[in-house]
Formats: sequence, C-alpha cells, structure tokens
Amino acid sequence: MVEAQGFDKQAAVLVPRAIGEFRRGRPVAIKDDSGTLIAHAAEELTPETLASARAAAGAEGPFLALTARRAARLHIGPTGHDTILLPWAERYDLRLIRHLADPVDDFDLPFSGPFARLKVAPRAAASAAVALAKQAQLLPAALFYAAAAVPDDVVSLSAASVMAYPAVAAAHLRIVGEARVPLADAETTRLVAFRPEDGGVEHIAIVVGDPPKAAPVLARLHSECFTGDLLGSLRCDCGEQLRGAIRVMQEAGGGIVLYLAQEGRGIGLINKLRAYRLQDQGFDTVEANERIGFDPDERVFLVAATMLRLLGYEAVRLMTNNPDKVGQLSRHGITVVERVAHQFAPNPHNQAYLDTKKKRSGHYL
Repeated sequence: MVEAQGFDKQAAVLVPRAIGEFRRGRPVAIKDDSGTLIAHAAEELTPETLASARAAAGAEGPFLALTARRAARLHIGPTGHDTILLPWAERYDLRLIRHLADPVDDFDLPFSGPFARLKVAPRAAASAAVALAKQAQLLPAALFYAAAAVPDDVVSLSAASVMAYPAVAAAHLRIVGEARVPLADAETTRLVAFRPEDGGVEHIAIVVGDPPKAAPVLARLHSECFTGDLLGSLRCDCGEQLRGAIRVMQEAGGGIVLYLAQEGRGIGLINKLRAYRLQDQGFDTVEANERIGFDPDERVFLVAATMLRLLGYEAVRLMTNNPDKVGQLSRHGITVVERVAHQFAPNPHNQAYLDTKKKRSGHYL
C-alpha cells in the first residue's frame, strides 16, 4: 500500500495514479481525520465491482456521493454542503446508480425518486472522491464505504492531496520543448510546450512574433476545443476566436495565445458531449454543466499565470470577452492593463450559446 499524508512530491505522483485508477474502474483509498474510505467512480462501476463494494461495505451498505448541483436536479433537498450523501437502498442497481450520476436519461426515468439523503456534513474523504472523479473528467459521482484495511494493490492518499492537486499542478509547470512553427496567419510563430511536474497533460503557448517583455503583451487564454478548433463546429465560436486572435496578433506585431488543456470549460470532451445532448433537450450551456454536476466553469486559470511568468511576462493586454478571466489572472499576480474585445458574428447554431454567455456568465457580447 502506497501512502501520502499531505501534498508533497510523493502525493504529486499519487494523485495522477489515483486519477488513472478511477478511469480504469479500480477503487482508490482516500484518508481523512476520521479514517479511510474505499471509493469507486460511479461512472466506471461494473456488476462485479458493485457486488464487491456491497459485500465489503457490510450490512450498512455503501454510500453514494453526488455534487449538490446534480442532487438539486434530482429533487434531492440541499444540506448546505457541496457534496450530498445518499445512503444505500436495496432498489439501487447499476442502472439506477448510473442514472443518479448521468443526466442524459433524466427524461427517460422521471419517476425514479424520491431519494433519501444524509443531512450531516460529508467527510472530507467523501468530498475528495467526487473531486477525484472531476479531475479524472468522469461524471462527478462516487460510491464509497469505510475500510477497515486497505489492500496492498490499492492506491492510498489523503483527501487534502486530492483537493490541493489542481492548484499545485498548475503552479508547478516547466517548459519542456519549443519550436518554430509558421502558421497560415502568422508565419513568425513558435510553440512553447509546458508540462506539470507530475508528468500530466501539456499546455501550449503560441507565441506570435517576438513581443517585448518590458511592455504588457497582447494575450489570449484559449481553452482547447476539439470540436471548434479542429472540426470547425458551428455550436461555439472557439475556432473563430483562436484563428482570429492569431491574425490580430500578427497585425499588432506580436502576442501570445495560451492554449490550455481544459476542454469544455474544464469538464473534458466526453462531458462536453453530454452537455451538448442536454442542450439539445432544451437546457442552456450553464444549465447543462450544472445538471451533470459541474460548476458552470471548472477551469484553473493559475495555469495561464504560471505560463506567462515562465515566458517572462508579468502584465498583459487581455484579449477576452470574459470578465472572469480578467479577475482570475489578476488574483494570480498577472497585471491586466487592458481588456481587448474579441467577438465574432453569431450563426444560427451558436446564437443561443452566445446569448447564454452574455446573460448567464456576464460576457461582454
């Protein structure tokens, strides 16, 4: 059994391992001051792992942990906490657990409740299990039970490590490679790759020209969008924003696009596709994310601030319509001297998406 009490170099290795275990459908042991919980990602449960968890949990049975946002969509009353705990019920089976976690079938199972919930505060380890599912870009729900002992082949780490991981990984990036890459809209361009110390997913800086470090640099924070950037999806304006920013920077004599590996406002591509299906059912983009159980925006913009500092920039002219990006960069020590508007004409497929950005998220559109 591998252990980590706090977030140190060992924990920086263990959290990515735990993320991988969750994605493979394997359990993870999460410790807090009250003991240890064995947790499974609800999305990756199988008949075998569910049966094993039920047997190990004993007469009390395992518990389910959901985000308060997801619970509210299931008409489960609030408790004043971000994580809601559901005690085991005999009617729970794999299909019902999946329904509790996944909103795509909500309209097909409208009368599956009511669901009992515990009114007590969740243990730190239970909240960390949900957070770990988010970090694994799975549905934010977990099945767990108290453990008397932890098997040797189960990764074990502290709840504090899980909760601290996103910020720690974002603050500890290093430059791992760069190359000149002429682009159609900016021939004098180089790409600089950043990797967190844990060896996780890389972020890329697209440096147009050679912007001086003594002056605020024209910059854009652009979260990767497979559908918009690569496929030219009309559901969003991401592709236009990416290529438009590069063109503007070329015309302005230089700039930096920080291409952040935070697909779908940080929920991941698969969850973004789930959100699209919910939007097709009539929910807007904010409602869709919340219905899955996520916050409207799960991104960590400390990543961008760290990248800028490693490139030698402390001040920016930020190309954005999102006031939260201005605030986030400022909170992380980067001076935003100006907000530069960056918008494009809507099309019939993204008009509602842009309207939601304006009305629900306060974007300047």
